[in-house]
Amino acid sequence: MEMSHRSSYFQSIIDEAGSLLRELMNIPDEYEVLFLQGGASLQFSMIPLNLMNTYKKAGYVLTGSWSKKALQEAEKVGEVQVIASSENEKFTTIPKLDGLLGDEKLDYVHITTNNTIEGTKYVDIPHVDKVPLVADMSPNILSERYDVSKFGLIYAGAQKNLGPAGLTIAIIKRDLIGGADRYCPTMLNYETYSKNNSLYNTLPSFSIYVTKLVLEWLKEQGGVSAIEEQNKMKSSLLYNFLDESKLLTSPVDPAYRSLMNIPFTTPSEELNNEFLQKAKERGLVTLKGHRSVGGMRASIYNAMPVQGVQQLVNYMKEFELENR
Repeated sequence: MEMSHRSSYFQSIIDEAGSLLRELMNIPDEYEVLFLQGGASLQFSMIPLNLMNTYKKAGYVLTGSWSKKALQEAEKVGEVQVIASSENEKFTTIPKLDGLLGDEKLDYVHITTNNTIEGTKYVDIPHVDKVPLVADMSPNILSERYDVSKFGLIYAGAQKNLGPAGLTIAIIKRDLIGGADRYCPTMLNYETYSKNNSLYNTLPSFSIYVTKLVLEWLKEQGGVSAIEEQNKMKSSLLYNFLDESKLLTSPVDPAYRSLMNIPFTTPSEELNNEFLQKAKERGLVTLKGHRSVGGMRASIYNAMPVQGVQQLVNYMKEFELENR
């Protein structure tokens, strides 16, 4: 479970994990792969502390609860501009961004590629001219293909598609490292980890080891392109049923549906509770929607097999027949 992070054996583990991630995501040489701690939530602070260094201003796109949390942390460091938002639509869609920046002088633009609570995702990555694009990919990293070169920084908590909680991955363009204010705490400075091969202090070695195993498994499955096709198949099973159902519906704009998180609901809270209880009796668990939106939510990350999704759809069909 634990070993010295200074040992040569662990060095080989972290090197292999980094190499596999580079291969699977086709990460260009001008990017660093950093292994960090504190969850993606700590990145909400690290990013402005490191990148908000020229104009002292950043642009944020609001698409859900997590993007709002990221914005709130950035506001403690410098000026933040909401350059687009879908809050008026209850975060059921993704706002258009292209052309909204104008002549704004921004240190970076922040987006959340997939919104776990609301069930939306970006279909096309926005073009932000020469402004570095920063992306929270915690829920959908390695679930579909992305062109890393379009981003200045990508970050993700490991617990969805990479490995156990406790590890955070940052993929950052090298020219964005080293600009932090001198008052930036050492442990919140990307340069600290870059100079020390992510080994400045004791890392969650077990989480990194399991992440390496997950990356090996993903490579064996055929890589990201293969898992993306499987994720599309899984999500289509659910969406196709929801589109035909007269009882269970999805609130999400069909143009921006997530591959990972699929919220749905019945017409009443009473039926929702009945659905969840009967699902639990069948061994279908963790389907309760987030408390902020209610209803149900199926999270079908990379590890969820197609058969598991099919079992859920079969139950949904039976539940609808029972409640016509």
